[in-house]
Amino acid sequence: MATFKKFPEDFIFGGATAAYQVEGATREDGRGPCAWDDYMNRPGSRFTADPASDFYHKYKEDLQLSHDFGVNGIRISISWTRILPEGKGAINQAGIDYYNDLINECIKQGVEPFVTLHHFDTPLPFFNNGHWLNRDLIDYFVDYAKICFENFGDRVKKWATFNEPWSIPQNGYIAGNFPPHKQFDMPSAIQMMHIMMVAHAKAVNLYKSMNLPGQIGIVHTLEGKVAMTDKPEDIHARDLDDAMANRFMLDACFHGGYDDETMALINEILEKNDGKLVTYPEDFEEFKKAAEQIDFLGMNYYSSHFLQAHDGESMIYNNSTGEKGTSVFALKGVGARVCNPEVPTTDWDWPIYPVGMYNQLKRIARDYPNYKTIYISENGMGYKDDFIDGKIDDTPRIEYVTQHLEYILKAVAEGVNVKGYYIWSLMDVLSWSNGYNKRYGLFYVDYNDQKRYPKKSAYWYKLMTERKEIVPIEDVEY
Repeated sequence: MATFKKFPEDFIFGGATAAYQVEGATREDGRGPCAWDDYMNRPGSRFTADPASDFYHKYKEDLQLSHDFGVNGIRISISWTRILPEGKGAINQAGIDYYNDLINECIKQGVEPFVTLHHFDTPLPFFNNGHWLNRDLIDYFVDYAKICFENFGDRVKKWATFNEPWSIPQNGYIAGNFPPHKQFDMPSAIQMMHIMMVAHAKAVNLYKSMNLPGQIGIVHTLEGKVAMTDKPEDIHARDLDDAMANRFMLDACFHGGYDDETMALINEILEKNDGKLVTYPEDFEEFKKAAEQIDFLGMNYYSSHFLQAHDGESMIYNNSTGEKGTSVFALKGVGARVCNPEVPTTDWDWPIYPVGMYNQLKRIARDYPNYKTIYISENGMGYKDDFIDGKIDDTPRIEYVTQHLEYILKAVAEGVNVKGYYIWSLMDVLSWSNGYNKRYGLFYVDYNDQKRYPKKSAYWYKLMTERKEIVPIEDVEY
């Protein structure tokens, strides 16, 4: 592959966070409980979200670090239950004040805020009343979005409705490592995705009706899907997995409805798992209107899956501790994700396959040409950082990111409009069901005292933002 080094002049070099993973302070200033609080605080839990990275109190320090290290964009999410403690009803002014202060500090430090409305943290009352299988949640979400647009929309110029809507049903209803810990329920997962896409569309249409000065889009995790062999049955397994994980919601967002080929694959999965998708005509009216107005796609990419046919029952084992080689993922009516011996993996069994990012970028440009702009809204490497004498040499992370950036720039050179890269994550964070030993940050967090330490990758990132090009590791003084 030809090496592509130079970034466009207006390229955003960002860092990504999410409220639940960084804020802590889950019981402060009137915040209500979300689904994850109930899970994290259960008896026998290995860890909780307090204080996480204590971003609630330390955001000024983190934004100063961002400024000092050339990070000019930050993904943040709003905790729904800081704004509406019950998910609906009375507004919590302390929550409004906190996010006003946070957004103002971002702007002061020259770090543009990219704000997500929903990053997995559904209010607990709604979670207990059907979660995203309950269509009542659509209008509650839109009401919450309106409050955010009204209070912050004068300054926030980039909004995302959802972060990774696929991860909510995949991990909560198929893999079982997110609340409510159900497994193999593909019909519920598909139904949830449809309902979330209706909520997304209605929020986009609301935002556009308010004539605010920014843009709105959505953040999808776009997992690459590769057939393990050229056998027809493996290719079909790839297509089934891709339809469920990628095409179904991309069609809703950018085509304004589901393509016939997509629905044929989705219906095959539903039929094999005794399910049926329930939709209403007005859903597709919202889809069509939103698809004509959506401003950008945020693309989270970490890895690709290698698929082979699977005729048996569903089997899943989640590697949440970094015990390499233990993952199992096979779904009845879909296929099995298997290890490709030619592709390296992280300790958490995620294939390191940067060409998969390039393939997805090209696929978006080809199949969804009304995408307008793409931001790589998350990409990074979970790693067991070694903290030695106040320093963290995370060269493998730099190598991982470098490989992906080269493929991003290859796609840009071929005409794909990518305008920014937000490394996951800005600082070390709570990594959901993986806890705290899976570190992603540019800045190391000592969870004993909450001190921050720039890693080698932070100095590399700074040099890259100064030169506007990919920097060789050997240029980094650390």
